[in-house]
Amino acid sequence: MTQQNFASDNWAGIAPEALTALLQANAAGHAPAYGNDPWTQRACDAIRALFDHDADVYFVFTGGAANALALAALCRPYEAVVCTPQAHIALDEANAVGFFGGGTALLPATDAPGAKLTPAALEAAATRRRDVHASRARAVSLTQSTELGCVYTVDELQALTTTAHALGLKVHMDGARLANAVAALGVAPATLTGQAGIDVLSFGMTKNGAPAGEAVVFFDRALAEGFEWRAKQAGQLASKMRLLAAPWVGLLEGDAWLVHARHANAMAARLAAAIGRLPGVSLVVPQEANGVFAWLPRRAIDAVRERGWSFHEVLPERDGRGACRLMCAWDTEAATVDAFAADLASCMG
Repeated sequence: MTQQNFASDNWAGIAPEALTALLQANAAGHAPAYGNDPWTQRACDAIRALFDHDADVYFVFTGGAANALALAALCRPYEAVVCTPQAHIALDEANAVGFFGGGTALLPATDAPGAKLTPAALEAAATRRRDVHASRARAVSLTQSTELGCVYTVDELQALTTTAHALGLKVHMDGARLANAVAALGVAPATLTGQAGIDVLSFGMTKNGAPAGEAVVFFDRALAEGFEWRAKQAGQLASKMRLLAAPWVGLLEGDAWLVHARHANAMAARLAAAIGRLPGVSLVVPQEANGVFAWLPRRAIDAVRERGWSFHEVLPERDGRGACRLMCAWDTEAATVDAFAADLASCMG
C-alpha cells in the first residue's frame, strides 16, 4: 500500500459509506438526468435537514466552482468581495471569482490572525474607498475552518455577520472543511451557518470522504435567482447528477460525515502533541481542526522529505525554519502519525 501522507486531505480516497451509496445509485439503472432523480432529491433534503433550513441546494463538481459561482451570484462585475489575505479564493483559485463574476474583485483585509477575519478588519476593508473609481464592496467570504486550521466560534461568526449586514454586505462561507469545524466545536451545523447569519455556503465533502462534488447552499433563497443558468453556463451542471449526489446520501443520512471529521481532528491532535514537544518545533497556530501548522527546522524538513513524507510549506522561511502544513484525513491512521513523528525526531537528531 502507498504510504499515507500529510500533503492534503484531498489525497484520501472515498469513504466506505460514500462508495456504497455510489454503487447503489449506479446499480439502480436508468434515472432522470440533470438532478431530476431520487438520489439528488435525497441529498438535497439531507442537507436541508442538516442545516434546519429550507435552503436552495445545488451540486457542482469542485470547491473552486462552488466559491466562484456563489460569489458571482452575490456581486455585480464592478463590485468586490472582502476576504483574508490567506483565503483560498485569493491564493488558490486562479482568479475564478473575477472570471465568473465578470470582473468582481477581491479586497483582502490587512489583519487576519490565524487567517480569521475580524469585524474591525472587515469594516476597514469594506469602507477603505467608496468613490466611483474603486470596486464597491458587496460581499464577504469567510473560510471555516480557515486556511491555517483555525475555527471561528459561534460568537465570532455572529459578530462578523452582524457587521457585514450593517454594511450592506452579503456573507459567503467557504466550508470546504466545515465538517471539521462542526466536529471541533461540538455544535449543530445550523448554529455555524444559517442561524449565524451566513447567506450562502460552499459546503465541501470531497475532503471528508466524497469522491467529488460540492454543494452550494443558499440560506437566502432570493440570492439563488438564476443560479441554475449560471451553473450550466460554467459547465457545472452534471448530466448524471445522481452519481455526484449519491455519496452525500451515504455520508449524511447516517452521520458518517461527522464521524470522519472527528477522526481527522483527533489524528491532527495526536500529531500536534507528538511533534510539538520536539526541540526546535513550535506550532504556528494552536491545532483546532484537522491540520497541524508547525515551524520545523530546514534540515529536518529536507531530511524527512527524503524519507518519502509529503507536506506543504505555507509561509516564508524564518530563522532557518519553514512553516509546514500537515493535513489529516478521514482515513489517517494513528500508525501513520506515529511513524511521521518518529521519523521527524530521528531527522532532527
